[in-house]
Amino acid sequence: MLLLPLLLEATLLQLAGGSHHPFYNGFYYNHVMNDKGNGHEKVDYFNGARLVVETPRDPVYSLSGANATLPCRYRFEPQQEGKRKIRIKWSKLRDDYTKEQDVLVAIGKTYMAFGDFRGRAHLQQGGRHEASLLVSDVRLQDDGKYRCEVIDGLEDESDVVDLRLQGVVFPYQPPRGQYRLNFHEAERACREQGALIATFSQLFQAWSEGLDWCNAGWLADGTVHYPIRLPRKPCGGLHLAPGIRSYGPRHRHLHHFDVFCFSSALRGEIFYLEPPAGLTLEEAKQACQDAGAEIARVGHLYSAWKFLGLDRCDAGWLADGSVRYPIAKPRANCGPPEPGVRSFGFPSKGRFGVFCYKER
Repeated sequence: MLLLPLLLEATLLQLAGGSHHPFYNGFYYNHVMNDKGNGHEKVDYFNGARLVVETPRDPVYSLSGANATLPCRYRFEPQQEGKRKIRIKWSKLRDDYTKEQDVLVAIGKTYMAFGDFRGRAHLQQGGRHEASLLVSDVRLQDDGKYRCEVIDGLEDESDVVDLRLQGVVFPYQPPRGQYRLNFHEAERACREQGALIATFSQLFQAWSEGLDWCNAGWLADGTVHYPIRLPRKPCGGLHLAPGIRSYGPRHRHLHHFDVFCFSSALRGEIFYLEPPAGLTLEEAKQACQDAGAEIARVGHLYSAWKFLGLDRCDAGWLADGSVRYPIAKPRANCGPPEPGVRSFGFPSKGRFGVFCYKER
């Protein structure tokens, strides 16, 4: 009966001896922090090597429906020989770098994707120490920042890469008039138009490309802004420099504005129908269905104008009850002297053509 306690005591004495390593579970613990009391701390890395993770500083650009590769590589300093059981994790972040959603986790060649990325996110390991993320069939909501995290035992390093969709930002107000949308209604309005509510970076890019709009609109972070290229009295004043005017964060339920929406390249095609006598809105919807399509949304028309150079000086119905037409090459009798999507508003009656949209 005394044998077990004696064996246990001998084992504990042996582990306490200075000639043996501490407990081992994949790495040896050394002094993590060596504080000599002089105000300078020396870090001793596990495994005796520093883990470095690198992603590109420049954004990665893609289009809706295309594929995108987010590069990520890691290395050890000094270089380590032999295979290591590395864990790789990709996450999508909010604009303030807080975690938003898990994208993919991998150990070796085994990986799992999550949520909307299931079946679309894959780990690209073309070479040693590569941890790049391949996203297929890119969607509007994929736009944003991604964190590549590499874990080696207790070592954990990461870096961030920015995926930006090439797209078009357009201001939107509903049929019932200006400044009628709270934040949640604004999000829904953009989705109904084949788009998403725009981010500040998307609005800034649109402003740099020439967007000038005097009505304030919601953005994805709950702030309200409007872009001004040509300063004028009703739009903040004559003496302010061009830029993005800001109302700052607003109450998402109580305050009402318009909204800025973002759409990328089309997954299908837009075509125009115009019977000799024109169409009412209901007749327009039916005409598109008879042609094996659906009546186009506002986001579809802006995307076709932006990416396909759609140019038509004939007004047509859209799904929200508005009547618009796209001009890529300005000319007489087709509106202002700059390219854009012109609007006739939301006529309660009248007969027009219709823009139809058909998925590929």
